[in-house]
Amino acid sequence: MVIRQRAMHSEDKQERHHAILDATERLLIRTPVRIASMSEVADEAGLAKGTVYLYFPSKDELLLALHDRHVDDFFAALNALLCEDKAVSMDAILALTRAHIVQRPTFLPLATLCFGIVGTEVPGEVSRAFKARMARRLGTAGAGLERHFSELGEGRGVALLRHSYALIVGLWQMTANAIEPIGGEECHIDALDYPKELERALLALWEGTIGRRLATEPALVEERVY
Repeated sequence: MVIRQRAMHSEDKQERHHAILDATERLLIRTPVRIASMSEVADEAGLAKGTVYLYFPSKDELLLALHDRHVDDFFAALNALLCEDKAVSMDAILALTRAHIVQRPTFLPLATLCFGIVGTEVPGEVSRAFKARMARRLGTAGAGLERHFSELGEGRGVALLRHSYALIVGLWQMTANAIEPIGGEECHIDALDYPKELERALLALWEGTIGRRLATEPALVEERVY
């Protein structure tokens, strides 16, 4: 463990901020069954425990900040895609979702956890600031969707993104809690292929909302059920 001195410049503080989040993410990947303590995060980051608390006054604020970074990464990639002049395909949107949400091992568990944190476990100003950032991200991306999919009326891009996110997290929760006792016996529904089922469900949602069939990869088209 290397204990570093306090960062003095804004660039150093930003680097320290991300180093703490990186350490938290590594620990979540390493031990997904429990949340690491602030002391463990400090050790992993090579910092004094007090330094971690300077940046994040509580573990809940630290976890929310990591989730916020995950979400920001996703929307940055989505908005970059939507800013392109060429037509945006459903394939590209699904690939982006796959890379930034489904295949990132900490995204969905942390998203589920942070639903309970926002508004209950963190100070009101922290919760409001997070929600304001989410609103801006949704507004920008929603407007981008409306430019590319003319069938969407004003405001429907944001609604589509909200419904998509609810579907992404809800289906994952169903998969993560796949074995439930029913009448004293286990009901095995854990055969659900989350990535494949998610793409099917998202495709159905988007086609139903936009009102037309969207171009997709042949393998996914063949698996549709109408």
